[in-house]
Amino acid sequence: MARYIFITGGVVSSLGKGLASAALGALLQARGYTVRLRKLDPYLNVDPGTMSPFEHGEVFVTDDGAETDLDLGHYERFTGVAARRTDSVSSGRIYSNVLEKERRGDYLGKTIQVIPHVTNEIKDFLSVGADEVDFQLCEIGGTVGDIEGLPFFEAIRQFAQERPRGQCIFMHLTLLPYVAASGELKTKPTQHSVKELRSIGIAPDVLVCRSEHPIPEKEREKIGLFCNVRKESVIAAYDLKSIYEAPLAYHREGLDQAVLDAFGIAPAPKPNLARWHDVNERLTHAEGEVRVAIVGKYVQLEDAYKSIKEALTHGGMANKVRVKVEWVDSEVFDREDPAPYLEGYHAILVPGGFGERGTEGKIKTAQFARERGIPYLGICLGMQMAVIEAARNVAGFKTAGSEEFDHEAGKRRFEPVVYHLKEWIQGNHVVERTVADDKGGTMRLGAYTAALTEGSKVAEVYGASRIEERHRHRYEVDIKYREALEGKGLCFSGMSPDGRLPEIVEWKDHPWFIGVQFHPELKSKPFAPHPLFADFIRAAVETSRLV
Repeated sequence: MARYIFITGGVVSSLGKGLASAALGALLQARGYTVRLRKLDPYLNVDPGTMSPFEHGEVFVTDDGAETDLDLGHYERFTGVAARRTDSVSSGRIYSNVLEKERRGDYLGKTIQVIPHVTNEIKDFLSVGADEVDFQLCEIGGTVGDIEGLPFFEAIRQFAQERPRGQCIFMHLTLLPYVAASGELKTKPTQHSVKELRSIGIAPDVLVCRSEHPIPEKEREKIGLFCNVRKESVIAAYDLKSIYEAPLAYHREGLDQAVLDAFGIAPAPKPNLARWHDVNERLTHAEGEVRVAIVGKYVQLEDAYKSIKEALTHGGMANKVRVKVEWVDSEVFDREDPAPYLEGYHAILVPGGFGERGTEGKIKTAQFARERGIPYLGICLGMQMAVIEAARNVAGFKTAGSEEFDHEAGKRRFEPVVYHLKEWIQGNHVVERTVADDKGGTMRLGAYTAALTEGSKVAEVYGASRIEERHRHRYEVDIKYREALEGKGLCFSGMSPDGRLPEIVEWKDHPWFIGVQFHPELKSKPFAPHPLFADFIRAAVETSRLV
């Protein structure tokens, strides 16, 4: 039976609960335990799939096709444990399940209430997979006191109460602000946050205090006294140069030991942190630097491309170089020549996105990279724009475009080289979609197999003839243009097993130009960089030597 660690937050949002959870999971693994991490989000969206990237940041996709919070990306990157659909739930999903049961009559005519029906649904979610691992780490989104989060706090209170003593603990993350005028760290916000938590029946066992300055021993004692927590369980969380320092930093502060002490586990197994020492060695002893431009449409919020940025870092680690990522707004190139903006970069990456805004700029970016021989990685929409660029400027389809951008029925502006995907094979059955379908959860989602062309660049990069990667899209390159494009040198080097859906394209006469319909960044880890990103940065290193 798994032990449960519930991670909550207070004072302000964005303190790093997801990172703390991921780092703790990595530390427990280092001591020989198995872990699974979960996220409970209080928002009423069923999942983040229909949210704007400016609202929520990146949508992380699991192998089984769930659209989840970006914190699940942290969980995977730090622990290597593939997330599942059952590792993420929102208030919207919980209420939807409860209402479906009510409509079916499952509650036998009872009045449906937050307690016990909603809280029971949350507890059922928490119980899934309880026998699979040693520790389940469950992060509650938002901050204590948020009205929408109250059912989750009540549910975890009940859950801990119903389990045997010592099977559940609570870890609370707060802020220790520094007031420069008085030169002091202020503990009152933490005290009030813990008071709020205790008022709903939850007493924290471990306090993680985010601070820009060292926490004096006197202040630790004060926090422990007023928050009813052992002094040794008051853990400092300082700002770090890299998120991958977090496991070692938290270990130095004693987080993993405090958690094991709270469970009464003694003697605790000694940790093997060699993996994280190696990761940090590669980060801090880089032998050079390459500049990579990410040309996208959501660059005002870096979290929109969180996994891509981290995968580039991993690619740099694989090549012992530092990757300097710079953000370029593709919408600017709708009106201007990209050359003055992109000259001097060693590689260019064009990520995914939705809608027409900024796409002409992405097409010009693909053209610039193709003509200048600069390493180019196009992901999802970035691949589609590269194909449209080839169709227009090389194969002679001057009006090539995407069906996504023809908004008015019967008034086609583009020849649809990219079309709305209406049918595909998933496992042993055929999935069908129409343009009129709901937006949420109707894309081609999750892991799919691709067959690679023998002798192609991607086959060399992967060292395999078949791969499995995660998808999130509803538009696809039309296979009927394959012959015309391949005749001009754009090789369709990866296809779905049935040969109907293009998965990868590459220019044969280019140093490194690859477009992929899937999202390889979702499977990259600091201790296991994704092969596409590792080779992309290798090519960028070679380019940097030529500049």
